This record gives sequence, C-alpha cells and structure tokens, in this order.
Amino acid sequence: MQTLTLVMGQINPVVGDVAGNVNRIIESANQAKQQHNADLVVFPELTLSGYPPEDLLLRPGLLKRVRKALSTLASKLDNVAVLVGHPAGDAESGLYNSASLIDDGKVICTYHKQQLPNYGVFDEKRYFVEGDNATVFDFRGINIGITICEDIWFQEPAARAKVAGAELIVNLNASPYRVGKWPLREAEVNKRVSETGLPVIYVNQYGGQDELVFDGYSFAINAAGEKVAQAPALEFGLFPVSIKRDASGALSLSGTLCEPEEELSTIYKALTLGLKDYIEKNHFPGVVLGLSGGIDSALTMALAVDAIGAEKVHAVMMPSRYTSQMSLDDAKLMADGMGVKYSIISIEPTFNAFIDSLADEFNGLPTDTTEENIQARCRGILLMALSNKTGSMVLSTGNKSEMAVGYSTLYGDMAGGYSPLKDVYKTLVYELSHYRNQQSMVIPERIITRPPSAELAEDQLDQDSLPDYAVLDKILQRYIADQRCFEDLVDEGYDAEMVARVIKMVDRNEYKRRQAPPGIRISSRAFGRDRRYPITSGYTVTSTIE
Repeated sequence: MQTLTLVMGQINPVVGDVAGNVNRIIESANQAKQQHNADLVVFPELTLSGYPPEDLLLRPGLLKRVRKALSTLASKLDNVAVLVGHPAGDAESGLYNSASLIDDGKVICTYHKQQLPNYGVFDEKRYFVEGDNATVFDFRGINIGITICEDIWFQEPAARAKVAGAELIVNLNASPYRVGKWPLREAEVNKRVSETGLPVIYVNQYGGQDELVFDGYSFAINAAGEKVAQAPALEFGLFPVSIKRDASGALSLSGTLCEPEEELSTIYKALTLGLKDYIEKNHFPGVVLGLSGGIDSALTMALAVDAIGAEKVHAVMMPSRYTSQMSLDDAKLMADGMGVKYSIISIEPTFNAFIDSLADEFNGLPTDTTEENIQARCRGILLMALSNKTGSMVLSTGNKSEMAVGYSTLYGDMAGGYSPLKDVYKTLVYELSHYRNQQSMVIPERIITRPPSAELAEDQLDQDSLPDYAVLDKILQRYIADQRCFEDLVDEGYDAEMVARVIKMVDRNEYKRRQAPPGIRISSRAFGRDRRYPITSGYTVTSTIE
C-alpha cells in the first residue's frame, strides 16, 4: 500500500518580511519532517510575502526578494518537499498570485490563481491577473492539483484540475476569520468534492495582520465528503494528513479531528490574537490604556493582559469631578487583580486650565457637549504623552455601537494606535465579559451589571442619548451588515422615529470613523476596509425621488 504524509503548515507569516518568512518555512518544514516524517508540507497563500501585501506588490524590490527566497528554499530544503504561496511575475508583464512546488533542490512547477476576489476586504484585481491553466504534479505516484483560496469557491478550477489528471486537490488559503465563516468554507469545499469526486485538503494561514485575523482551522475532506482531519482554530501548528492508495487504486485520507469550540471562545481568541500580533509585529514594548471603571475598558484590559502579559500593560485611571467612587473602586480592584501597572492621574487641573483659557470665548454660552469633549481630550493627551515617553501603544477602548453612532470624541477617547473592540457591538462586549469571567474572575461583577455611562456630566447614562443597546445593536446590524434601508427596518417592526435617528447618526459620523485607529475585524462588514462610504453625501434617510 502506497502512503504519503502531507502536513498542513498552519503558520504565521509577517507581511513584507520575506527573509523572515523563508526562515519560518524552513524551520516548520524541518520540524514537520522530524515530528511527522513529512513527505510534503503545504503552506498558506502568499506565504513568502505575507497576506495581504497590498501596495508592497507594486515595489519591484519585493518581487526580487521573493525570487531570491524561492532559490534559497530550493537550496536549503533537501529532505522534504514544500508547496508554498508567493507572488510571481511583475507589474509590467503580469503579476500572479501563485504557488510553487519545491522538491529535490529545485522549483518543480508553479500554479497561478484563477479566481481573484475583489469584494469586502479583498482587492486582488488591483494587483494580480488571473491564471487560466490547471497545474497537476506527480508526487510520489499521486497526482496532486493545486488551487488557491478563492478558486475553491468556484467550480472551474477544481474541474480543470480533475481533467488534467488530479487525484487530490490541495487548496492554499489566506482566509480571514469572521463569525460564521467556518461552515461556509466547509460547504464550498464539499461542493467541489461532490462535483469532482476528489478529496480536498484546505490549508489556511494563522495570525493577525492589521485589521485581519487568520484563524487557520485547516481541514481535509475525503472523496466521500467526510471530514477526516481538522486543525484547531487560531493556533499555530503542523498537522499531518496520511494519504494512502489501496489495492484498487483509490485514495484514502486520515488525520486528527480537533474538537469544535464555542463561538464566544473563538471570538475572544481572535481578538486576543489580533491584538497580540499587532503589538508584537510592530515591535511595541507594551500598551497603555485608560481604565475608567466601565465595561469597555475592562474588557480591553483583559484582552491586553491575555495577549501580551500583565507586565506589559499600563492602566491609567483619569478621574474628573464626575467620576463616581464606584468607578474608582472597580478600576483599582480590576487592575490589582490582573497585576498590571496602575496609575491615577486626575484631569481636573488640565480641564480647568482649558476652561480658563477659553473663558472669554465661552462667555455667555451654555455648557454643552463641548465641555464633555474637552474632558475626553484631556485624557487623550495624557495617554498619548505616556505613549510618547515610554514607547507603549495607546489602546482605544470604544466599541462598534459607539463608533457607529458617533458616541465618541475625536482626539479624545478615540485617540490610540489600535482599537480591539472596534468591530464588537456593545451587547457582545457584555457576552465576552461574562465569557472571560467564566475562565477566571477578572472583571468585577459590578462593572458588568451597572448601567453604562461616559461620566462626562452629572448623573449621565448612555441610555439618556442612545436607544437601549439591545435594540440599537439590532438596528445597526440590519443597517450596516445586512444593508437594509429605512423602509425595510420599519416594515420589520422597528419604531420609525428611532430608526431614522439611528441611521442619521451612523451616516453623519463617517468622518469620525475615517479618523479612527485600526481594529480587529470579526464580522462580515467591519468599519474600514469592508465598508467604504463617502463622508460628503446627499444620500439621506429621508431623501426620495418624486
């Protein structure tokens, strides 16, 4: 019986770090050989450049490094074959999203991706041209067809590979995480298996890259449509799949099936991984954040400690005349419990200085949100000063509900280098906080149960100026992710006045979101790369054509 060990290389490349990615490939390939006696190690899409390389692809220097990297791999890998993703060609004659088999000291063959995604966070047609030919290679007597990521979502690439003689299809991926993505991937792979009668091995990237998190979760499905191997989600690793040819000539696949995780667990792990990789890949020594005694900053601090360790997290309470004793007590309790560095810096002197400086200009004018925003900006200045002095990055603590309706202050609480909760609705903030406390009690219960407040004015509550979050988040989901219009939402039973108000808040605060720090994408339509709306627009909730 013929046997082949293929290892799914679920690794974490760094965009632009071609030399480092070469070392990661070599180290992982050698480890796969030692631990699993691997014959072939398959790495993710565009591993050599990292994904997505964006406009780095327009630099000839990057492509020169990639070509050199392929030669280096060929010369240094002499006991195990690798299938590795990389850009190929050049911008003038045509640039391809490609994958090459390297074996026995040379590049054996190269495949060019046929289907280029150009939606959501993807804009591959900006850089690449489509390939149109199947690539099938004979590896130890088994004919393997190559496809790359989006190819598996269409019928033609797999069909072409079968016509070219493939007995097995390998799919290299850089597929970012979002809630609900796993069953969609498996369903598409199963379609290709059903259409071709061929088994498919799906290898996905792991790690964070700016706003994206790649979850791995690589898997293999046999010709009967049964999942026979499943790598864990959001973990680095090398996962073997045994491929055997029986006496009849048929191929059978086997491997290890990991246990599926609860959705809240995977969301929390995705947020932690995205934050960790952003901090570490950008070489920040740590983070600093404002710890207010509220639930958003509490969850953000828990994520930061879980991502990089308590010794690298600096929490700062910045009280004002409106800060309650409850907030002071709960913030200290949490900071002490998690073992972070904790400072208290009152904003009263700073706030008073601003008010005194503006006294003549404000004379005779009523107190309003201006004074509230000054408080938020005092805090932003203090945090940025600490960041400049220490090199630590400021974490913004706002959530998606607030970002959607503009319940945030430019150059105030929006100040920061990264926003872990940017794509997390307020209702999900509560769910994740409960989930984290189930692992170990780190967020004081009173932080979770108290009514949310910005504490920028006397007796202020979020619900004084916003709909209840349970209702608000449903409207936001329908308007932002599902792209439903005013009339649709009213027909669904939502109050017309409330819907109009929420939509207007979302639309008029695009200018704020355009200036917000990047944050982790976990939904199908996050603010940023997913959702690109004009700031200046005459399209309003009430505008109709007569």
